[in-house]
Amino acid sequence: MWAALSVVYVAWGSTFIALAIAVRDLPPLLSLAMRHVVAGAILLAFAWPRGDRAGDPIGRDQVRAGLVLGFLLFVVSHGTLAWAQQTVPAGVAALLVGSIPIWMALFDRVAFGRRLRRSAYVGFAVGFLGLAFLVDPFGGGSVDRLGAVAIVAGAATWAAGSLYSRGAPLPRRPLVSAGLASVCGGVLLVVASAVTGEYRDAVWSTEALLAVAYLIVVGSFVGFTAYVWLLQVAPTSLVATYAYVNPIVAVFLGWLLLGETITLQMAVAGAAVVVSVALILRASASQLEPGWGLLRREWRRGRVAPEPTADAPR
Repeated sequence: MWAALSVVYVAWGSTFIALAIAVRDLPPLLSLAMRHVVAGAILLAFAWPRGDRAGDPIGRDQVRAGLVLGFLLFVVSHGTLAWAQQTVPAGVAALLVGSIPIWMALFDRVAFGRRLRRSAYVGFAVGFLGLAFLVDPFGGGSVDRLGAVAIVAGAATWAAGSLYSRGAPLPRRPLVSAGLASVCGGVLLVVASAVTGEYRDAVWSTEALLAVAYLIVVGSFVGFTAYVWLLQVAPTSLVATYAYVNPIVAVFLGWLLLGETITLQMAVAGAAVVVSVALILRASASQLEPGWGLLRREWRRGRVAPEPTADAPR
C-alpha cells in the first residue's frame, strides 16, 4: 500500500516537470493532445473488453458525457496548465494546482449543500490567502500573474468537472470511464491545436518527445493504475494525501532537475495551501446532514434528494 502511495506521490508530482520540458519545444495543446489520445486509447482498449460490457456499454450518452468531462478536465484545466507552464515555474504551478481540493469542497458546499465543519472554513481562508500571496496580484513578485491566474482557473475547472462526473452517465468501470474521457479530451485538444495553428511552431526534439512519453507512461498509466488500486484497498483519507504531497514533490524536483529557485514567497504560500488542503480533507471526512445548495433542494418532508457518489476519473 505504501509503495503504491509513493508511486502516486512521485508519478503525479513529477508530471509538472515533464510538462515543463515538453512545452519548451512542443506547443501546449499539441503536447497534451498526444498524451491523452495515446494514453486514453490504450487504456480504453485494455479496459473496455473486460468486465460487464453488456450492462455497462459505451453509447451516445456516455460519449457525450465523456466529451463534456474531457473538455473541462483536459482541454480547459490541463490546457491552461500547459499554456501557463511556458512562463510559470513547475513548482509554482504545482502549488497552484494543489488548490483543487479547496475548489471542490467550496463548489460541493455551494452547489450541493454539503455541510462542512468549522475547520474547513478556516482552511478556505488560509488557502485563498496562500493563493493570493503566491499570485501576488498587486506586488512585484517574479511569478507571471496571468499564467498563475490561468492555472488557478484551470484548477477550479477541474474541480467543477470532477463534481459533474458524479451524476454524468459515464461508464461505471473506472478505467473505462477514465479512458473514454481521456480519448474525448484528446480529440478535442487535436481540434483546438489545429484551429489555433500552433502545430506550425512545433519542434520535434528528442527531449520533448521523451517528456510526452513520460507523461503517457508514468503519469497516465503507472500513476493512475496505482491510484485506482489504492482506492480499492486503502482508506480514502490516506489516498487523499496525494493532494498535498504532490506539490511538495514537484517543488523539490523543480529545484533539483530544472534549477528553479525556491523563494520565501513560494515557501510561505505553499505551506498555506498545503495546510488548507489538509484541513479541508480532514473536515470533509465527516458526514453531516446536507443543507441547501444551488443544485439541490430539500424535500418537504425533511428528506433530502439522493446525491450521486461516483468517483471522478483522473
